This record gives sequence, structure tokens and C-alpha cells, in this order.
Amino acid sequence: MSLAVVRDMRETRVPAGAGEAAALETDVLAGFVLARAAAGLSDSTISGDVSNLEQVRAWFGRPLWEMTPADADMYFGKVMRAAAVSTRLKRAQAIKTWFAFLELRHKAEIYRLTGHVAECPLDEVNRPRGGGRAALRIPPEAAQVEKLFTGWREELATCRKFAPAAGNYAAARLMAQVGLRVNEARMLDLDDVRWDLGRFGKLHVRHGKGARGSGPRERMVPLINGADRTLRWFIEDVRGLFGDDFARYGAPLLPSERNARAGAETLRAGLAEAAAAHLPEWGKALTPHVLRHFCASQLYLGGMDLLAIQEALGHAWVATTMGYVHVHATHVEDAWAAGQERAAMRLEGLAR
Repeated sequence: MSLAVVRDMRETRVPAGAGEAAALETDVLAGFVLARAAAGLSDSTISGDVSNLEQVRAWFGRPLWEMTPADADMYFGKVMRAAAVSTRLKRAQAIKTWFAFLELRHKAEIYRLTGHVAECPLDEVNRPRGGGRAALRIPPEAAQVEKLFTGWREELATCRKFAPAAGNYAAARLMAQVGLRVNEARMLDLDDVRWDLGRFGKLHVRHGKGARGSGPRERMVPLINGADRTLRWFIEDVRGLFGDDFARYGAPLLPSERNARAGAETLRAGLAEAAAAHLPEWGKALTPHVLRHFCASQLYLGGMDLLAIQEALGHAWVATTMGYVHVHATHVEDAWAAGQERAAMRLEGLAR
């Protein structure tokens, strides 16, 4: 029986030449990009991570696998001290992801070639903090939203460009009724309206927002809460006025005046103009995302459970959905009073 020789990876080794190290760094970065693409992340997310790594690499001047906690202290404590919180967090997250990749795939190879042990330089002491929960977006009350759409609907009868104005109105209605994001609404095709599915019909949302940088997440959204009536009116009475061949495959549900797909800024501007005219107390504060919060709150007040709202809105986590639910008036107080009444009834029963 013989004993194996165990070597400490921190023992000093003769480093490889600069050319070999540079070639390895290039190959590893290419592998990192391919691995992130294989995980389903969008091109923009991958590009953002690589850009952040390149920024740190330019400051450090050497391969990042040589970075130590002291180097990270210097970078985030001095170089990035005045940077925006979001920038610091994105750069820190890119570094953590990069080192996780190195440790899983290339740690032994890097050590063999360079003598460096790839370990993340960010820890619980120097990891950038911040990025708390976003500010609450308390939506208008139901009566205010109804006032907005009533005035907007009456305005359609006399507006100069009826079809595009009606498209903006229909898009905003869908945001308030089923919680569509503005980009989800603009990317809908006529073929995505599936009247044959479910009790009311469904929308095939093909461009839902991905979680943590993943690609588009598809979902089927039931046409509840009056969304079926909104779509029937728009498709049957308005959509044909745009003049394009709307029977063709891929025809947008919400076209622009020039028969292209309506832009997100066009839909936002249409809502802002309507709010300024018919709900001036909200004005620019009433955005598509606020209507999404309004939808979640109204569905909850109407008795829909959080998991169903999560599915309708396309959230990856129910905790996100909980942040969208805002209750007005005495909803919480009434629930507390009802709980107290139930408790009193139980105590009364025990006393008998």
C-alpha cells in the first residue's frame, strides 16, 4: 500500500507565458458566453455581463482570475464609490457569475497553466449592498380608472384619427383588465387571440418578460375581467380600418398608422395624453405599469387568489405578485374585524 502525494493548490508554480495566459482567457470568455446562451439568457443580458467584466478587466489590467479580495475592496471602495447603486450591483453580479463559471469549469486548468487559484474576490464583507425593493406604485381607485376610460371612450367619437386612438385605448384597457405589459401588448399578433380556448378565450403572450435575464417567457392569459369584450370591439369594429391585409399570418393586433407594429412609446404617450385630459390628478404618474398594478389589485379584491394572479401576470415568483397587490379603503381593517368576530364566536362556543 502506497501513499498518494497531495499538493496544496496554493503552492507557488512557475506561471505560463503571457501568450498562453491570454489565449486561455479568450477561450474561457468564449465558453462563458456560450454557456450563458445555453442557459437561455437573452443576448442583451449576456452582452451586459460581458461589458461589465470588460470594464473591471480594463481597470485591473490582468486576467480577473488573479483578482483578490483586496483588489475588489479597492475597486468598489474607491473606483466605483460614486457610481450608481444599480451599476455597482450589476458589476458585482457579473464578477460573481464569472467566478462561479471559472470554479465549475476551469479552476484546475487555470491553476495548472498559471498557478493562480480562481476564487471569487467578493464575500459577505465587501459585497456591494443596495438595490432594495422598488418604490410602491399605488394605483388609482376603480372609480378613477373608470372615469379615465369613460372620458377616453367619449373622446374617440370625435377624434381626428379614430383608428390609432382606438388602438391606444384598447391597449390601455387590456393593461388594466388582464395586466399586460406594454411590450407584451404591442407584440401581439391577431393570431394570438384564441377565442376557442377556455370560457372567455385566451391571449397567447409570446413575448413575456423573462426572469433574471432569461429569454421571453410565453403564457396564456384568459380574457377575463371584460378583456373579451374589449378585444371583440377592437377586432370587429376598428382593426379593419387600418387598411392592411389583416388576414395574413403575423399581422399585428395593434398596428401603427403606417400599418407597422405600434411602438411602446406610442402606447405610453396615448395613455399619458388620455390621463392628462380625463384624470388630471394623475397625469404622467399613470403609466402602463401602474395599470398593471391596478389590474392585480382589482383581481385580488374580486376574490382571485394570489397564485392565479401570478399566472395571469406572468410572474416567476408569487412574492413579486404580492408586491403588486394594493388595497384601498378599509379592506385590511375589515379583514381584521372579521377575524376578531370569528375568534369571539369560537370563545363563546367554548364557554357553553
